[in-house]
Amino acid sequence: MPVPFHSALHRPSGDARHVGAVVRWPIGIAVVSWRYLWRTTVVHRHEEPGDATDLPDPVPADFADEDIQPVEAGYGPLLHRRYAVRITGGCGPEELLARLEADPNKWAPSGMAVFRRTRGVDGAMTPGDEFLIRLPGPWDGPVRVISSDARAFRFATMRGHLEAGQIEFRVEELEEGIRFVIESWARPGDRLSHLLYNRLMLAKEVQLVMWTHALIRAAELSGGRRRGGLTVETRRVEQPVES
Repeated sequence: MPVPFHSALHRPSGDARHVGAVVRWPIGIAVVSWRYLWRTTVVHRHEEPGDATDLPDPVPADFADEDIQPVEAGYGPLLHRRYAVRITGGCGPEELLARLEADPNKWAPSGMAVFRRTRGVDGAMTPGDEFLIRLPGPWDGPVRVISSDARAFRFATMRGHLEAGQIEFRVEELEEGIRFVIESWARPGDRLSHLLYNRLMLAKEVQLVMWTHALIRAAELSGGRRRGGLTVETRRVEQPVES
C-alpha cells in the first residue's frame, strides 16, 4: 500500500526536535544572508495595513484536497507581500518564465531552499505537480502547483509547510523590458512559526532574504540587467479569517 505523501517525505515531528532546530536556525540563516545580500543592492520596502481584498483566490477545486494547507489553516495575521525587480535588455517574459520553470534550483537561494520534485515531469510547472522544498530549519516546504500559464505559475502550501497560503511567480511585460514579481499570501502554518513570524520577526526576514535573492537570480537568468532597486511591499491583515 503506498505511503501517503505527507507521511513519506516530511521530517519526523516532535516538539524537542522543533525547538532544537529553531535554536540552530539563526546561525545558518546568518551565513546565507551574508553570502547573498552583502552586496550593493537597494531594497525599497513599504508596509501598510491590509484588508479583505488581500486574501488570495480559493485553491481550484481540482487541487483542493486534504493535503492542501490554505490560509484558513494558519495562525495569526496574514501577510500579502509583493517582491519585484525591473529588467531591461534581456529575454521576453515567456522565455524568462520557461527558464525559471526548467530548474527552480537555478534561482532559489542554495543553502536556504532546495527544490525536490515529488510529482510531475522535470522542466515544467504543470498544475498538480508537487515539490518538497528543503529549508534550513525545523520545517520542510511541500507545495503543489495549482495554476500556470505562459507568464506565471502559482503554488499552494501543503500540510507540514512553514506557511499556510499561496505564492505566485510571474513575469510582466513593460514598455521598456520586463518585471519579475513574486507575490505571496500567507499566514504562519503552526504556533511555533507564528512565534517566529510575529513575535521574533525572524521568519519574515528569512522570507525577505530568500525572495530578494530570487529576484536577483531571475534578472541574471534573463540575460539582462536590473533597472533600479528591488521593491518589497507588505500588507498586513490582522484578522483575515477565523482559525
